[in-house]
Order: sequence, then structure tokens, then C-alpha cells
Amino acid sequence: MNPTAPPATGVRTPWRQLPLYVREGVEDALGAPVTEAVTQHGGFSPGVAARVRLADGRRAFVKAVSAEANPGSPALHRAEVRNAAALPDSVPAPRLLASYDDGAWVALAFEDIDGRQPRVPWDAGELRSVLDAVDRLSRVLTPAPVDAPSVAEAVARPFRGWQRLVERGAQDDGRLDPWVRRNLPALAELAAPWPQYAVGDTLAHGDLRADNMLITADGGRVVFVDWPHALRAAPWFDLLLMLPCVRAQGGPDPEDVFTTQRVGRAADPRGVTAVLAGVAGFFVRGSLQPDPPGLPTLRAFQAAQGAAAVDWLRKRLGPALP
Repeated sequence: MNPTAPPATGVRTPWRQLPLYVREGVEDALGAPVTEAVTQHGGFSPGVAARVRLADGRRAFVKAVSAEANPGSPALHRAEVRNAAALPDSVPAPRLLASYDDGAWVALAFEDIDGRQPRVPWDAGELRSVLDAVDRLSRVLTPAPVDAPSVAEAVARPFRGWQRLVERGAQDDGRLDPWVRRNLPALAELAAPWPQYAVGDTLAHGDLRADNMLITADGGRVVFVDWPHALRAAPWFDLLLMLPCVRAQGGPDPEDVFTTQRVGRAADPRGVTAVLAGVAGFFVRGSLQPDPPGLPTLRAFQAAQGAAAVDWLRKRLGPALP
């Protein structure tokens, strides 16, 4: 099975539709007026996402959101301000130029990267470049240079997805895969010890997908964008979390990829299976929730990631769960 994820899409607001006082606040933070703004599509952030040109000739990438667009997004933007400001220069990520926060609207301005997202369905050569960059990222970010939360704290509730489905009696939910319905209590038990394996002192991005990466025009360097979910975890956590999405967007078998990567080969196989069970439960349960404001394709995207994660988990388990 090779499920297909829909485009990662947030409802974008053009720069000129921002309240005037917010635009002026961002311009003051940047030190020059915006003379041109081009909305960028792709990715799950609602609100403004625009490449802008300033009156003094400089360029920047600006994103801005209020709770009206999505109640949880301002908190994520604030977290990204903290994380982006703390990332060392050795990390291939855009530099934070300025931020604005009036309590209702939160905006960030980054250096504008001349690049594009990886092609999906995935191109084999671009995926190889991304995998190499993810490996380098885990080296650069070990030990974690940023005071980020532990994975055991940051995703403790989301990774209990199977258990939460058991608690609400979801064995009869026809939206679930028959294998999942049949094995739901066993999946919850399998995922239960995931924190003891996922913890570590590597700073993980926590949300690696094609729409959170750019391949630069000047040599194909991979740059990782959108860091609100950064956390401390095992060095292989980012790779494992990324691969179901890669599979759902036309990429290769995740087991084949994971076991050929340096961090994957070094990981405890039992721990990988437990964490993968937690990841699969997170995606599957998430896909069953109502659509959040401003993110019309998120649940379908999670469903495709969940299907890919479940397929991977079944492959690792073999006949242990019929």
C-alpha cells in the first residue's frame, strides 16, 4: 500500500489584508516599509505567509497569525520565535530577523531563502539529499543547544492515541482499518513504553515534512524551516517521524530507508517499534478529529500518514499481531 497525502494547505491571508497596525508593527521591527508581498502556498500554517521586498531593497519571509484564524497558532508562532532565536548558526535554518506580538497578532520575519520545497511525489535524488541533511542535523544538534522540552513531556498526550481510542470504545469505529480495530488494545500496550526509548539529548525539529524544507537554488542545499515543535529526543526520532509522511507522498518503503540510515541502524529495534506504535496512534486518532479552523486538509493528511505508519508497523510486527 502507498497512500497518497493531499496537499499541505493552510488558509492564507494576503499581506494587505492584515490590520494596518500589524503591518506597521512588522515594518517597524524590520526597519523599513514593505513595498511588495507575494503570498506563499503549502504548509499547515494559517494566516499570512509571504515573501516580501522592503523599501531599502532587502527581502524577508513574513508569517503572521491571530487566534481568530486558528486558536492554537499564536502559541506556536511564539514558540517558534523562542526556538529560532536560539538556534546556532551551524543549523541549516533561516535566521530570525524580527518578531512582532501585540497579544492578539503574532508575526515573525525570517531571511528569505531562495529555494523551493522538495518535489512530491518524492524524487529519489532529492530524498537522498534530504536524508543526508537530516543525518547531519542530528549530529549538529547533539547535544541539544536549545532548552527545549523533552519528547516525553511534549507529546505525552498525543502519543497515547491508541489508548485514548480504547477508552472511548473505538473498536467499533468503521473509519478504522480492520487490523487496527482487531488489535486496538494490543497496539495501546505496544505503544505504552515509547517514552523510555524516545528520550535523548538531540534537538529534534519535531515536524519534518516536505513543506517544512527548502532546497536552495544555489547548489541544492537543504534548509529546514518552521521550528515551533522543537524538542529533545533520541537522534533517530526526527527520521522516524518523517518517514510515514515521505511514504504517503510517494516515497519508498520506510523500513528500507530507516534501516539503512546511520541513526536507524544504531537504534534499539524494540524501541523503534514502540515509538512507531505511538506515532501511528497519534496520526490515526488525529485524523478522526474535526477539521481545525484554517487547516482544511490537515485531517486527510494525517489519515494518509497514519495509514503509512500502520503499514510500516505491521511490517515490523509480522505475525506477532495477525
